[in-house]
Amino acid sequence: MNYDYVIVGAGSAGCVLANRLSADPARRVLLIEAGPEDKSPLIAMPKGFGKLLTDPRHATYTPVTPHAGNGHRQEVWARGKMLGGSSAINGMVYMRAHPADYDEWEAAGATGWGWDEIGRSFKAIEDHVLGEDSLRGSGGPLRIGLHSRRSELADAVIAACEQLGLPRHEDINQLDHEGVAYLAYTLRDGVRQSAARAFLAAVRSRPNLSVLTDAQATRVLFEGTRATGVEVRVGGQLRRFTATREVILSAGALQSPRLLQLSGVGDAAHLQSLGIAPVAHNPGVGQNMREHLLYMAQWRLKEWRHSENRQYAGWRLVANAARYVLAKSGVLAVGPYPVGGFYKTHVQASRADAQLMMCPFTLDFASGSMAMEKIPGMQLFSYALRPESRGHVRITSPDADVPADVNPNYLADDEDRRVAVASMRFMRRLVREPSLAALIAEETRPGPAVETDEELLDAYRQGGQSGYHACGTCRMGGDEASVVDARLRVRGVQGLRVMDLSVAPTMLSGNTNGPVMAMAWRAAELILEDQRRQPA
Repeated sequence: MNYDYVIVGAGSAGCVLANRLSADPARRVLLIEAGPEDKSPLIAMPKGFGKLLTDPRHATYTPVTPHAGNGHRQEVWARGKMLGGSSAINGMVYMRAHPADYDEWEAAGATGWGWDEIGRSFKAIEDHVLGEDSLRGSGGPLRIGLHSRRSELADAVIAACEQLGLPRHEDINQLDHEGVAYLAYTLRDGVRQSAARAFLAAVRSRPNLSVLTDAQATRVLFEGTRATGVEVRVGGQLRRFTATREVILSAGALQSPRLLQLSGVGDAAHLQSLGIAPVAHNPGVGQNMREHLLYMAQWRLKEWRHSENRQYAGWRLVANAARYVLAKSGVLAVGPYPVGGFYKTHVQASRADAQLMMCPFTLDFASGSMAMEKIPGMQLFSYALRPESRGHVRITSPDADVPADVNPNYLADDEDRRVAVASMRFMRRLVREPSLAALIAEETRPGPAVETDEELLDAYRQGGQSGYHACGTCRMGGDEASVVDARLRVRGVQGLRVMDLSVAPTMLSGNTNGPVMAMAWRAAELILEDQRRQPA
């Protein structure tokens, strides 16, 4: 029951931390996960996440407050709940973000988090299929592959991007990532490389590392202002686990700020209004939330051979499943988005400010079932890379089972609205380029009748969706208003850190799973440095 480090959350950050902090056999480490072991065969199967996302055993569902930015719709955000967390049910796209993202963090006070350090951390974790170079790593625990199913449709999208002036890359993760490419994935040889597979599986046998699954953390325990452990619900019973050095929250941008508030760390007036005795007044907890808001535009294709819409039902699905089981190949063995890239929505932009992704299938939004359409189709989606609209995560009850108020406040910022409209127009320009136009019959979503800026923006509000990249709710920085300092220590208390995407001061330029793992690698270095300076 007594450990040096107690880590709450076995997702992308927690698995990395457990690996690194338990490397010394003298350190006792406990990793706590709300969900089960990662034993479902659907986890290893790249396209298995479609089923796992609808399974409450392997996913949590957070209701989002209806607001103007989402058309006052009921919206639910899914997150992974098992060893590996969301890295076990995500789209597996591997990106590093733009070096300027990290340098801007450092310039704003997050000392030690610039590209020099984070770039080195990416190289350390990677085993890239393209081999080592000045950016990529080789021999690390995380196996990275490229999308292996090349197609005429994907090649046409790339050619159309080139016709609009975007360079083609072999690897999308360049120092200046403007351009288009077949995407990189946390996937190799047809098998998903979740954080648990990459960082945890090989070290589970360490006698000083304990992993507790199906265990829901309810609050951090304090003696005065020092964190001493966590309270956890296991099998309907509350248990306490002591951390003699530190508690580290890695529960994600939705749950880490929620746990802090439930434990008495947050805005003191708000906590007192709920009957929670404040441990530390830290009003930034749960604030500063940013999220990528995307819109899935769809087109009907002229020929079935270019679309995967028929591949996920009936006898074709059975055949594809057999092909995967026997040979780890076929449509179930690859990620959902063959091609993606980054582009500028206006010529004055200093770097790419929007992201593009392509899917060789379309969804039946009209039915509400989210099944594949019964026509040959292609989907493009895009979003502003660095949104400025800021929302919050705010608890509404001292009861750990009551959902928090989660409001992303989409499209509140003028620039976010401008980029949303510009991204819709970019996708339409793209499909008119000769290489792609020859394959397309018509636009089906939002449809050609939606044309003015206000109509396009309203389509975003009524039909847009989260990119599942929420960040910033435990902002890291050098100023006193930040939730954690540059060494991830929670301000106002001792013995407590946060390491997950909640600490990102601003949104990263791209998909966020890879950056979280690299950040956790860097975080472990800082934690171990501090341990050497202050031995127990």
